[in-house]
Amino acid sequence: MKGKFSNVQEWQKAGSYFDYNGSSIFYGVLGKGDPLLLLHGYPFNSYDWNWVIDELSDKYQVVYLDFLGMGFSDKPEDHNYSFEEYTEIINTLAIKLNLKQVQILAHDLAVSVVQEMISHKEKLNFEIGSIAFMNGGMFTDVYKPRLIQRLLSQTPDFVGSWISKKMSRNSVESSLRKVFGPQTQPNQNLLDDYWYVLNYKNGKNIAYLIGRLVFEKVKYQSKWIQALKNTKIPFCYICGPYDPNSGTHMALRFKKEYPDGWLYFLSSQIGHWPQIESPKEVLTTYFQFQTEIQSKHK
Repeated sequence: MKGKFSNVQEWQKAGSYFDYNGSSIFYGVLGKGDPLLLLHGYPFNSYDWNWVIDELSDKYQVVYLDFLGMGFSDKPEDHNYSFEEYTEIINTLAIKLNLKQVQILAHDLAVSVVQEMISHKEKLNFEIGSIAFMNGGMFTDVYKPRLIQRLLSQTPDFVGSWISKKMSRNSVESSLRKVFGPQTQPNQNLLDDYWYVLNYKNGKNIAYLIGRLVFEKVKYQSKWIQALKNTKIPFCYICGPYDPNSGTHMALRFKKEYPDGWLYFLSSQIGHWPQIESPKEVLTTYFQFQTEIQSKHK
C-alpha cells in the first residue's frame, strides 16, 4: 500500500506551523468531516500516518502534529518535556482550528499523552468522541523497553546526552528492525526518511530527554488507569501482536483492566508500527471500531 506522500520532505511541505510559547509546532489538516486527531509516537513524527491518511481523510477532517522535540517541530535542548505540556500543545492546536469534538487515534508515546488528557479532560477546550490506542505502553508493569531505551533514558543526563549524540545510523536501524514484524521490515526509503527526521534540527541530540518520559509514567499510572475506568468515552486497543514492547502482553493487560473496552488483534506477525506494516488492517479495524460504537449507541 502506497503512502499519500512519496517521502517525508513532501509531508513537510504539505504542513504548516503554529506557535506554542515561543516554539514552532508542525501540524497539518487534510480532508473534511468530523475531526480525527492522529497522534504519533517516539522518536519520529506524524509521518508515521502517511500510509493510512489518504483513506482516513476521505471520511474525516484529519488533524496531525509533531510533538515538541520531535519531527519538524522545534527541539529545544534545555527543556523539561512532559505529558502535561504535550496535552497543552494539543489543546492550543484545537483552539486554533476551532475543534469542538475530536476522535483520536494514538500510537506509542501518544497513548500516554491521551491517558493524561483523559485524567484532566476538564482542562481541554474540546470534547473527545472516541479513542483508539495502538501499540502503546499503557501499563508500565508489563511494558518491555529495549536496552537502547534504558541506556538513553535511565542513565544520568550526561550519559544519555553522550549516547544520543554518538548514536549511529546502524544502531538506530538495528533497533527499529527488532520492533517491526519479520515480514514487514522497513525498506530503505523509510529508513532514509526516519534518519532525516531524527536529525532534523539536531533532534537526535535530545532523544534521551523525550525517552525519559517512558520511565516517568510510573508515577502517573494509578491516576491514568482510574481515569479510563471512570470515563464514558468509548475506547479500544489495536494491537500489533509481534511488538516486543507493547504487543500481546499489553493487549491482554488492557482487557483485564478494561473488560468493557474493545480489543482488536491484527495479524500475528505485525509489530510495533501497524500503520506502516499493515495499513489496510489498521484502517479496517479502525472503521470497525467506529461502526461498533455507532451500533452500541443506536
